[in-house]
Amino acid sequence: MKSVRLIGPGRAGRSLARALSSCGYQVLGILGRHEDHTDAAHGADIVVIATPDDTVAEVAAEVRPAGGCVVVHLAAALGLEVLGPHLRRASLHPLVPLPNPDVGAARLLSGIGFAVAGDPVAEELARALGGRPFSVADADRAAYHAAACIAANHVVALLGQVERIAATVGLDPAAFLALTRAAVEDVARLGAVDALTGPAARGDWSTLERHRRALPPEERPGYLAGAALAARLARQRPIPAAGAPAPAQPAETAATATVPAGV
Repeated sequence: MKSVRLIGPGRAGRSLARALSSCGYQVLGILGRHEDHTDAAHGADIVVIATPDDTVAEVAAEVRPAGGCVVVHLAAALGLEVLGPHLRRASLHPLVPLPNPDVGAARLLSGIGFAVAGDPVAEELARALGGRPFSVADADRAAYHAAACIAANHVVALLGQVERIAATVGLDPAAFLALTRAAVEDVARLGAVDALTGPAARGDWSTLERHRRALPPEERPGYLAGAALAARLARQRPIPAAGAPAPAQPAETAATATVPAGV
């Protein structure tokens, strides 16, 4: 049985501690951010640093290297260099939201993907949790994490906008969640280009302009950014066959200025 000590009692650290404990690892405890970390590697096979990204290097430097102990961080955007003092180092990033320890532990055990790098212990941890490890090079970590943030955090932020706009017309935002689920399922089945529907996909720029005018001024920048992304995605579709009607292009409506062709 391998032993693990964690540093960082936040949502990620506590979720991982519960998940590892349930699949046979000996969890030696979770140290707080401001506790003494000097001997964290002593008596442990693995030390996991689950602190915010900006403090990972500082915490790693505080831990006295111990022969045989692997130091692992969970930071998606960071490479292995932040663990510099340690000979055996690895990174393990679970590609799933961890909103609280109960939900987080269950999700970590649900067969998710894990971005791994460095010492083979990272892949061992991913597989022990029932996950699917994949490699991301250090040079690609920031772009990988950006995609992950868009896939989760930005989607949640957009649904927050749905809540606010739905409230202005007296609707429960839950009424829109089936629409969101269906769209995500379509992307999984068809890919984003073929899953896109709506006015941008049809080239219906007058409708987009009506939306813009109807929204409160503070909601327009977010809506227009989304409309521009939808228009960009629509332009990735194959050119229609000869004789087939092509979508209208944004030419003279007010939406032209807010959904530019180069976006």
